[in-house]
Amino acid sequence: MPLRRRRIRALTTVAAHHQFDRIPHPAHAANTTATVAGRPVSRIAFSAAVSASDPASLPAFHAIAVATGLDGCAAVSNSLAARYAKTGSLPSAVRVFATARVRDVCSYNTILSAYPDPGEALEFASWMLRSGEVRPDAVTCTVALSLAAGRREYFLVRQLHALACRLGLAADLFVSNALVTAYARGESLEEARRVFDEMSARDLVSWNALICGLAQDGDYPAEVIGVFLRMLKDSAVRPDRISVCSVIPACGREGKLEHGRQVHGFSVKLGVEGHVSIGNVLVAMYYKCAAPGCARRFFNAMSERDVISWTTAISMDGEGAIALFNGMRRQGVQPNVVTIVALMSALSADCPAREAPMIHAACLKIALSGEAAASNSLITMYAKARRMDDARMVFDLMPHRGIIAWNALVSGYAQNDRCNDALEVFSSMANCLKPNETTFASVLSSVTAVETVSMAYGQMYHSQALKLGLGDSEYVAGALVDMYAKRGSLEESWKAFNEAVDRSLIAWTAIISANARHGSYAAAMSLFSDMLRYGVAPDGVVLLAVLTACRYGGMVDTGREIFDSMVAEHGVQRWPEHYACVVDMLGRAGRLQEAEELMMRMPSGPTVSALQSLLGSCRIHGDTTIGERVAGILTEMDPTESGAYVLLSNIYAEKGVWDGVAKVRRKMRDRGVKKEIGFSWVDSGAGDGEALHLHKFSSDDTTHPHTGEIYAMAEGLGWEMKMEMMI
Repeated sequence: MPLRRRRIRALTTVAAHHQFDRIPHPAHAANTTATVAGRPVSRIAFSAAVSASDPASLPAFHAIAVATGLDGCAAVSNSLAARYAKTGSLPSAVRVFATARVRDVCSYNTILSAYPDPGEALEFASWMLRSGEVRPDAVTCTVALSLAAGRREYFLVRQLHALACRLGLAADLFVSNALVTAYARGESLEEARRVFDEMSARDLVSWNALICGLAQDGDYPAEVIGVFLRMLKDSAVRPDRISVCSVIPACGREGKLEHGRQVHGFSVKLGVEGHVSIGNVLVAMYYKCAAPGCARRFFNAMSERDVISWTTAISMDGEGAIALFNGMRRQGVQPNVVTIVALMSALSADCPAREAPMIHAACLKIALSGEAAASNSLITMYAKARRMDDARMVFDLMPHRGIIAWNALVSGYAQNDRCNDALEVFSSMANCLKPNETTFASVLSSVTAVETVSMAYGQMYHSQALKLGLGDSEYVAGALVDMYAKRGSLEESWKAFNEAVDRSLIAWTAIISANARHGSYAAAMSLFSDMLRYGVAPDGVVLLAVLTACRYGGMVDTGREIFDSMVAEHGVQRWPEHYACVVDMLGRAGRLQEAEELMMRMPSGPTVSALQSLLGSCRIHGDTTIGERVAGILTEMDPTESGAYVLLSNIYAEKGVWDGVAKVRRKMRDRGVKKEIGFSWVDSGAGDGEALHLHKFSSDDTTHPHTGEIYAMAEGLGWEMKMEMMI
């Protein structure tokens, strides 16, 4: 019979049928005193001497106990077994237990607590119940519950709970605390709350067990804060460092800065603020509550900083990550692999190329370059820095390449417009490793992002994903919807969306964006309403897609209403892109003054995108006054960018202000500004052995290898068109 089933059977049948009150405890004659070196020694004194003895003298004490008959006292044999166990000699402890003339519940609890292996300890507990020699007590149940929870045998936890109830031990404070802890560790939080609420008395361990259980996965931050406040209000128990250390991260996850500050002040009153663990969670909380200044000030004021402190600050301070990393090394704190990964993840998308080799060198210096996680992050970092040859070098030097490394390389090539390399790596990976949903989502996104790749590649990857049973993945479905839409097939996008089993936020965002991109603005708004009705909470990306539909669909009032309700109704912070979209929407509708006022209220000031949108609207509606102000800001931000000059010149020209046109052109000439050439793309198809791609061209372009034939064909077609018109 399997071990698990034997345990469950022992805990259910024995608890049901054994009447512990009727089990006789055999009486054994035992000496209460003994003569040692001519002096009488009581069993209590002898037990105390055993407990204080060193490992080398234990066998002598054991021999004296046997010779004098003191081993017949349970207290003496228990002391010997406990001391053997504490000194690491479990076999000797078990031998004392097995040969003891008298065993009580303390004897069993001593051995139960001594087993280093939880499985063996639980087997011993089952044997204890089967033997019927003693009645389990609160210590037995507490230890067994801890062992079962540690082995994640949560069904066994329920069986032990039932046993404790039958024995009348469930109301014991220690047993109740163990039950709350065990249920919380097993994510049975409702059971943990029920046991907690039924407790007649609670101590600090009780409160911490529930708070830590709710906080362990970060899914119940509001409940953590609620229990902590209840502890302060309804209980005479004073929180300790563990309580505070659990509630501070919950404040960060909820974004409750004021709550976090109050708990910070409470930690000062408790005198635990100086503990490094409290400092670490406070730094993280302030960053998560969008208070980086507070986080930096507190971090700099910490009297003690360990590797976790530095890693926390590095992971959350993208702007200062490099400076923090250098400061960490100057302070003599050795980074670990988590620090390196956090540093590379914190770097912005436009990671400076000079920083990447420095971080790589640091990895080599502290011998972390061989770590898979560090190597994977190095590949991603080099991709951000547009150093794909270095990324490939890291990849090639990896002794074992997992799926994450392959995905990072494929994505990096695609992001850096090296699509053929990305497809080649994907093909190589497919020959030695099974792609997963992330792989296909990445490669489909690559097809989407690079204009020079035809939709035929996307269809091929779609087919491969279906063959591997990954077509139902929310990530793959979202990438398919997006890919087909951006490649011009809204019908295929709808098909991919309708076939998705789990319509996640990714899929909803993709289909709403697809309809907005293809001019189906009413459909996009209807989809957004459906998404909300299905209970899918929007994020900044999908709201940007909805605002885009309002912008191009002329739904100005609806768009403004959605923009104004983003924070209040959906809890989504506005990005600069949201502002730019609404500014363009208002500008297109001729509400230029309203658009300018909104743009000037942007938290970080007007962005280039918002300014360009408003300037374009000024041209459409012929507003030279606002146009001049906007163009002035744009040319101050980037004096060499031609767009602002051209748009302002066109505004003057359309209004007949030729002096203004001349002034703008003179300014462009003085500053060396040239108008950029516009490009178009054509799908060149694929012949035998040729790759599918799009060819980019401009007016009077001569870059194509078949330029002569192309121009000859164009002239021939032009001649035929003229002949058709003459007929």
